[in-house]
Order: sequence, then structure tokens, then C-alpha cells
Amino acid sequence: MEKGKSLVYDKAYLFAIRIVKAFQFLQNDKREFILSKQLLRSGTSIGANIAEANGAISQNDFSAKMSIAYKECLETKYWLNLLKDTGYIDIKIFESMIVDAEEISKMLFAILKTTRINQ
Repeated sequence: MEKGKSLVYDKAYLFAIRIVKAFQFLQNDKREFILSKQLLRSGTSIGANIAEANGAISQNDFSAKMSIAYKECLETKYWLNLLKDTGYIDIKIFESMIVDAEEISKMLFAILKTTRINQ
């Protein structure tokens, strides 16, 4: 892990690890193959877009990538809620993961707000 890029990057990376483990659990134990892939795609995309933003060539490029990361985080929360409400993940797992997703989304929103004010 390329730690230290930023706090939000580190949190998104650790969250992506949790997402991968949740994906493995859903595939192997619950035999769920559709929603789990959506969760994997959006949940790991958050950190990937932050990583791209860290290499941005302009303020607009940075803002665009952070915006995508924020939207992917919102989508991930949708999939987590759907997996909970359909019984694929229990409330304890859901609550633990949604807290992380909420924290990351709040951080990303604050970054976007600051970035757009300074443009």
C-alpha cells in the first residue's frame, strides 16, 4: 500500500480491502454473484479515483477525479443497503461498513467543496 498520500486515500484503500473480503464472503458463503460484483466494482473504485486525483495535472482534473470517487462512494452505500435489505449481509457487518463509507464520503465532499471554492 502506498500509504501517506492522504488520509482519505489511506481510508479508501483500507475500505477497498474490506470490500474485497466482503465480495469473497458473498461469493463463497452466500453464493451471491451479481450484487457482490457491483459492490466490488464501486467500492474499490473509490480509492482508485483518489489515486488518479493525486496524480492530476490540473485543479480541474483533480476535482473531476475526486467527484467520481465521491459518486462511487454513494453507489457503494446503495449496494451495501441493498445487500442488507435482501439479507445477504447482517446488520452488524452493514453498520460497520456503512460507517466507513459515510466517513469517506464526508471527507470527499469536503475536499470537493474546498476545491471548487478555490477554482
